[in-house]
Amino acid sequence: MDYLLTEEQLMLKDMVSKYAAEKIAPVASENERNHRYPAEIINELSELGMLGIYFPDEYGGSGMDFVSYTIAIEEISRHCASTGVIISAHTSLVCDPIFRFGTEEQKQKYLPDLLSGNKIGSFTLTEAGAGSDAGATQTTAKLVDDKWVLNGAKLFATNGKEAETFVLLASTDLSQKTRGISAFIVEKDTPGLSIGKLEKKLGIRCSSTAEIILEDVTIPKENMLGELNKGFKVAMVTLDGGRLGIASQALGIAKASIEDAVKYAKERIQFGRPIADLQAIQWMIADMKTEDDAAKLLVWSAATMKDKGLVYSTESAIAKLKASEVASFCANKCVQIHGGYGYTEDFNAERYLRDAKITEIYEGTSEVQRLVIARAMLK
Repeated sequence: MDYLLTEEQLMLKDMVSKYAAEKIAPVASENERNHRYPAEIINELSELGMLGIYFPDEYGGSGMDFVSYTIAIEEISRHCASTGVIISAHTSLVCDPIFRFGTEEQKQKYLPDLLSGNKIGSFTLTEAGAGSDAGATQTTAKLVDDKWVLNGAKLFATNGKEAETFVLLASTDLSQKTRGISAFIVEKDTPGLSIGKLEKKLGIRCSSTAEIILEDVTIPKENMLGELNKGFKVAMVTLDGGRLGIASQALGIAKASIEDAVKYAKERIQFGRPIADLQAIQWMIADMKTEDDAAKLLVWSAATMKDKGLVYSTESAIAKLKASEVASFCANKCVQIHGGYGYTEDFNAERYLRDAKITEIYEGTSEVQRLVIARAMLK
């Protein structure tokens, strides 16, 4: 479907694809087995402008569009889904809300370091009792002597271990549930902020998933992001774009699954011929390709809407729902086509399957996406 892309987008795709194949692919499996953060790769991708693709150059961005961003995340995730989500969480969930809701002073202070990759960002919303139900947030922010004092704990913070800048959601009025949540920018070296438990995960093992502990964390009043008690809106608008980042990660996993399945099917000999000659295998590959193309069109369509400044919340939910389920579908078929070998670490198929599952969960479960879509249809 490259015919849908502009010349600039095609050049970006070619550049990122070549880099990922040469630099990311050879070390992806080893990094994953050792839960190793790919620091060198992130630094190189930063130098290539991948951490600020769709932001204006006045803040240090690359000045491209959001479709280009989804293309880059897909090509990176095709070889390492962990690296894809490191960049996606940093870009979509931290840089984007600061750019969209931040004051000019906040943009000038934080975006240059974030977009250049000098600092990594992390978005912190989830708590032990507040996952899909953001209104149950118990982390608090109280104004004391013209400064905000934060207390509580956040879970599942992607990039939490490496991040130096956090976009954090806290309740400024517990009685108002979602209408009493505000957003803040918090720096890692602020006294009282500490990194707690690091999760041991099924997949996406090169990306840290951390608990963030806040004990009387005191930040300047001007570190509020957006308006008082309007943080839920900040989170929801941010997640619209973030879901397309995850959808693009899912596309990368699906693409890798298809490529590996096709390659293996042509090489594996059974009954005196390649298993690619068997109709059962052919139909699996045909279904994988069809589902992947459908998901990609949905992602690019929603990304185009974002570029045009249109409301795309429903389309983002549709794209994320479809792409994440397609990733799991294709990864599962890839394992099936590999047979017993697909269940071993000698092949990448099992990694694709483990990595794919989380795309159906984070930044809104598939059930939440269906709820968003249904509400839009029935309102």
